[in-house]
Amino acid sequence: MIVPTLSFVALVAVAAAHGDHRQKTMAGPHQGLWYNTLPGDGGKQADSVFSGISTFGRLPYFPCLSSDEESYDIAFLGAPFDTGTSYRPGARFGPSGIRQGSRRLNLYGGYNVPLEANPFHHELRVLDCGDVPVTSYDNAWAIQQIEEGHNSVLMRKPFTDANKKGLSKAGKTLPRVITMGGDHTITLPLLRSINKAYGPVTVIHFDSHLDTWKPKVFGGSPSKVASINHGTYFYHAAMEGLLRNDTNIHAGIRTTLSGPSDYENDGYVGFQIVEAREIDTIGIDGIVKKIRDRVGTENPVYLSIDIDTIDPAFAPATGTPETGGWSTREIRTIIRGLDGLNFIGADIVEVAPAYDTNAELTTMAAADVLYEVLTMMVKKGPLTLEAFESEEL
Repeated sequence: MIVPTLSFVALVAVAAAHGDHRQKTMAGPHQGLWYNTLPGDGGKQADSVFSGISTFGRLPYFPCLSSDEESYDIAFLGAPFDTGTSYRPGARFGPSGIRQGSRRLNLYGGYNVPLEANPFHHELRVLDCGDVPVTSYDNAWAIQQIEEGHNSVLMRKPFTDANKKGLSKAGKTLPRVITMGGDHTITLPLLRSINKAYGPVTVIHFDSHLDTWKPKVFGGSPSKVASINHGTYFYHAAMEGLLRNDTNIHAGIRTTLSGPSDYENDGYVGFQIVEAREIDTIGIDGIVKKIRDRVGTENPVYLSIDIDTIDPAFAPATGTPETGGWSTREIRTIIRGLDGLNFIGADIVEVAPAYDTNAELTTMAAADVLYEVLTMMVKKGPLTLEAFESEEL
């Protein structure tokens, strides 16, 4: 179902005011895009993927944080925050960069060949809800803004199956939110929001870094505010009871450590580790199997993806690049291997467009990864209790 955008109303108003021009919607694979009937010659000009206001994959935009008049099944939400980073800042521009990198996702119609589904032409309603208004002057307040903004978008009735029982603590079916960061600190407020809806959840974490460091190890923890950053947020999440123990997993790890004790602490927090280099021995199928065996098929799963999982040869625009990572092709294949899991939400983080090439390698890679995530969510359909129980049977 195609959702009318706000720009539709604006364009109709303009057309009415300027009687020489007519605006119409196109049919076919670009349904919902625009063409102009030019005065005089009767020619038609298709709207191009490089024109218009950027939304993720040119999805309809609606200001969900300021209005609840539109319902949706999946929402894209930006969290432009980067004052929790330890090396290169700039991920505050990640949401806008990812949207720019996603423009051509439905250039040929949007059909995902490996997953055999089209997330842009489906009965589920998918919107781009814009960005949470995040302050850059107060980290504590910014983290609260992200949590409250995400929760506002998460806790509404979905467009589809709103009256069916779901997997949430209240027994309701909820929409799913895909968040575009922002540095990885944002995952803590996102998990706090998720916890309000679902309780402790299983996390699949794609990253080159553990991000479970104790604050005194990573950054020194000179204050409570400084103790929460993009290297410690999972430690805080574990201490706050936001994670399901013994079902969480890292994938793509290859960073240096302060010592072997970092791995010991990581186990205490509740993660298993798949090293990036394991792809050379067990291959892509082996990595997918490790992840699926760890998280299971029964648990609600939250997916957090750091773009630095990808080698900087393919995605250089990130806050803390690490060589020896997976290629864009490899990570997309691994993520597609998770098809069928109960993803209740996802994020992609640490995209810092200022460090990209003029070919937009990183922002395109991030957009393509989210395209895989979106397709899996659309294929899965609403996370109703009825659908969940039928799969178990």
